Amino acid sequence: MKYKGLAGCRVLVTGGTGGIGYAIANAFLEQEAEVHVTGTKKDGKGPHGSIFHSCDFSNSENLENLCDKVQRINVEVLINNAGINKTGAFAELSPEDFLRIQQVNLYSAFRLIQAVLPGMTLKKWGRIVNITSIFSIVGKEFRAPYSASKFGLDGMTASLAAEVAESGVLVNSVAPGFIDTELTRKVLGEQGMQEMATKVPIRRMGKPEEVARLVLWLASNENTFVSGQNIAIDGGFTRV
Repeated sequence: MKYKGLAGCRVLVTGGTGGIGYAIANAFLEQEAEVHVTGTKKDGKGPHGSIFHSCDFSNSENLENLCDKVQRINVEVLINNAGINKTGAFAELSPEDFLRIQQVNLYSAFRLIQAVLPGMTLKKWGRIVNITSIFSIVGKEFRAPYSASKFGLDGMTASLAAEVAESGVLVNSVAPGFIDTELTRKVLGEQGMQEMATKVPIRRMGKPEEVARLVLWLASNENTFVSGQNIAIDGGFTRV
């Protein structure tokens, strides 16, 4: 299916070398967009046909260099997908780990939005989709830094959407639930995947491609009135 307004569009997908980010980048390529992706490895790559940029978002210099590139590219659709996590008891978390998670998950999105927003408002068209998590909607033990970053990203989405509403720029968040990715399988194993699926009302894990289709619609001209939302794509998990 072709979505209006995406052919030839300049798109940046952070964390686009694997999992959900890879699926999102690939979906935009199928729409004939010009797709840029980021990853932390120097020799990383996204889907065939995408343009790769190496960037470690925990490194401020790396981040600022990417912001400069993004301004020159004149990105029209920004997908803030890059993120990291570290679980642990609250009392045992280090300040360094907490700040690193905020830097990668929240601050990098803030800086990239600042880089692309002037061009979007000048053109009076732009789309920003921030990838949050179901843990931006519900709490979960041992995930305080991650949840703080994702709740913060949702709050920034809502505030920014209201601020730029009259500029033709639509800003939304997508909150994936339990998604079947290579990393998820590696962490949980087959038995863990099966157990996780039983917690989802639909009784299965989501697919990265399902998240990508939602992101495509939000970023396209098919979306004319949805902004400021944090949309869960979780098989009903957060509603039971």
